[in-house]
Amino acid sequence: MLTKTIDVKKKLPDLKGLSSLVAQGREVVLTQDNTPIARLVPISKRIPGLHAGAISMSEDFDKPLPDSFWTVVCAKIRHKGLGKKYGY
Repeated sequence: MLTKTIDVKKKLPDLKGLSSLVAQGREVVLTQDNTPIARLVPISKRIPGLHAGAISMSEDFDKPLPDSFWTVVCAKIRHKGLGKKYGY
């Protein structure tokens, strides 16, 4: 993939022109003082099943969390001074 780099301090990019480049398959990197700040890339089409099995979920995923979990969460909320905001 060909990459075009544009420093936004030297030249303000034309959005229509940038979108045209990206639609042609080019990557556009916007920089500010030679530091990359954004990258525009073409949206790739999803391929169903490409990463099959890469994500798994435990059997008890949707079971309620134990009270001990909520005790810790509430203590952290109080410690950060957020008790009034969340009703603790």
